[in-house]
Amino acid sequence: MKYFVPLFMAISMSAQSQAIHFKSVLVDTHNDAVTACIEKNVSLDQDLKGINHSDLKRFKEGGVDYQLFSIWCDGNKKNPYAWAMREMDTIDAVAARNPDKMIVAKTWKQIEQALKEGKFIAQYGVEGGHMIEDDINKLDIFYKRGVRYMTLTWNNSPSWASSHADEKDPKYTGHKGLSTFGKEVIARMNKLGIIVDISHVGEATFWDAIKTTTKPVIASHSDAYSINPVSRNLKDDQIKAVGKNGGVISLNFYSAFVDSNYGKKAAAFYKAHSKETDSLMASGMQKEYAFGLIADKYKAESDAIKPDMEVLMHHFDHIVKLIGIDHVGLGSDFDGIDSAPLQLKTVLDYPIFTKALIKRGYKDADIAKVLGGNFLRVYRANNPN
Repeated sequence: MKYFVPLFMAISMSAQSQAIHFKSVLVDTHNDAVTACIEKNVSLDQDLKGINHSDLKRFKEGGVDYQLFSIWCDGNKKNPYAWAMREMDTIDAVAARNPDKMIVAKTWKQIEQALKEGKFIAQYGVEGGHMIEDDINKLDIFYKRGVRYMTLTWNNSPSWASSHADEKDPKYTGHKGLSTFGKEVIARMNKLGIIVDISHVGEATFWDAIKTTTKPVIASHSDAYSINPVSRNLKDDQIKAVGKNGGVISLNFYSAFVDSNYGKKAAAFYKAHSKETDSLMASGMQKEYAFGLIADKYKAESDAIKPDMEVLMHHFDHIVKLIGIDHVGLGSDFDGIDSAPLQLKTVLDYPIFTKALIKRGYKDADIAKVLGGNFLRVYRANNPN
């Protein structure tokens, strides 16, 4: 269903959306700008228009108050723990150069103070349990560095948990779900205050995690399977379980997870430019960023296959219908994706999402919950101090 409004109402709504948007605390639970900056040899405190979806100045201009940066490498990277530390060092260095603009917050008091002062808040989400290298003590080190959630798996599986990709692979011979050690990992995360993130995990791991955790979870960047049946999205019974747990599902903007029609179009697009993508990957660039460069280079072609933002809002509506407004948030996946809905090009476009909520008739208080309040509730449940 499309939402149409008269011009005079649209102008009024635009002003209203700006007011609500910038009055609310906006938290995005998943952005890959750290990896993007390293891959492209740039820094977050530079002007990265046309290079990245995000930079320090544009976070402020888009109304982002609090960003959990993805700390990620794929399963083929040697020494993933060392890579994680390098990525955190990268953002720590940006914060050190800009103490008047941002902080890597470690306590709730620091978060409250930063919000009062209008400083940009950064924390970390480790995207993949393989990055602890089967050493539970590394969780303590991560927490001290500012890690406040860990995605139990990426597309690959550590020894103690199975991913969505491996669980559907008939060649996968590893353990499905959480091992005994995997349950110990969750217990340590609960004790420390590292939120359990169930994006990317397989169904067996999901249900084991829900049964094991004593704290609310998040899906840091996932959508609804019933709208687009890909294994990275959550089925209705999983969505209901997250709601019952008290957790939050943060919407992912990636076109392939949003739109069921996008996959075939994208495959044709990248096949047409396969020589260039293969060359970039041969030079050492990770696949996701090679695809992103090609999408940027052939912008008219890539834009032509992107979904309208209304498709993303169908995911939002579906989740709210199942578990209510208290369990939805934002996890854009900016700088880790090569395609998002047409209206959501960069972090500058978050007010457009807020405007879409107003068009759906949501009250200011509910919009504030979606933009950040819901995540802050889960954060406090995991981190009371």
